[in-house]
Amino acid sequence: MITLLDRYVFGQWLKIFLVTACGFPLVATMIDLTDRLKTLLDRKIALNDIALGYLYAIPEKVYEVIPAAVLVATVFTVGTLGRNSELTAAKAGGVSFHRLTLPLYLGALLAAGLTLFVEELSPITSSRKLELHGDKSRVSPQRYNFVFRADQGWIYTIRTLDTRKSIMREVVLTRQGTGLGYPSLVVSADSAVWDSTGWRLLHGSSRSVASGNEQASFGFGEMRLAALRETPEELLAESKKPEEMRYAELGRYITAVEASGNDAGRLRVTRALKLAIPATCFIIALFGAPLAMTSYRSGTAVGIGISLATTIVFLLLVQLSQALGGSGVVNPTFAAWLPNLLFGATALVLLGRART
Repeated sequence: MITLLDRYVFGQWLKIFLVTACGFPLVATMIDLTDRLKTLLDRKIALNDIALGYLYAIPEKVYEVIPAAVLVATVFTVGTLGRNSELTAAKAGGVSFHRLTLPLYLGALLAAGLTLFVEELSPITSSRKLELHGDKSRVSPQRYNFVFRADQGWIYTIRTLDTRKSIMREVVLTRQGTGLGYPSLVVSADSAVWDSTGWRLLHGSSRSVASGNEQASFGFGEMRLAALRETPEELLAESKKPEEMRYAELGRYITAVEASGNDAGRLRVTRALKLAIPATCFIIALFGAPLAMTSYRSGTAVGIGISLATTIVFLLLVQLSQALGGSGVVNPTFAAWLPNLLFGATALVLLGRART
């Protein structure tokens, strides 16, 4: 049952969280704008595009600060309750520390959901910001002489792609096989045309190689290949960094990298962090609440110190986990969740020692 005290505690936490989650990105944006304004104006970028670009940059900056905002809100809420003797009054009224802090954990769960949403949104908005500010060239409607790694181990080699006409020329599609049950395939075509039903390969040949010299081949005037399902716009897309990809997109990229025989350990750590970081919001609240209760008499400066120190330690652990998982020393998924496991274990110890 939600009580008046719950609403009061949650309200105090929410105010600090919103100020931190919105204030830090705003300050960072103003600093970046001050530093880059002359460069942007020299590029002849309109003022409305500059402003719109920084608006698109907000999701990425908010995503980076949300876990820290949860920690700051939790530490300062508990610290304020302690300094105002509200913790003592609540305990005298029969409300334990664990019950009193439940609204904080609810807020942390909501923040975790917000982090997941912003995390999926920020690669799209950040890319748009780079285009508006001239840091990333707008995509040309044509692309020449490129290789595209697709799902299920397929590799496309394409001489020309024109998205305006929805056509490709001199196309070679290859898939590495493993034997008789899954032969290697090579499909080549003079051209391919995109319509509402997909790609139509025109005037080409298909060859399968099971093992050694065992081959089967045939020519065709027109053929549809189920594996070739990317749209012209998807084939036109420029290469992205892992942090610029959404969760599912990064998963497909990892599959393609591993299918080509390359190590994807660091990529797997990056992908697992896309789930681990939102979970950090809840873990950090469990950690921050009992820690703040033990030091609330020391004042605001100590609260700031606790928040900064905890954030720095967590970031160092994330860097360490990426190194361990990327090098194969530990499982990539375990490495990504290692900071949460360590902070979670510490949180349980602190909660067990908290005076309720």
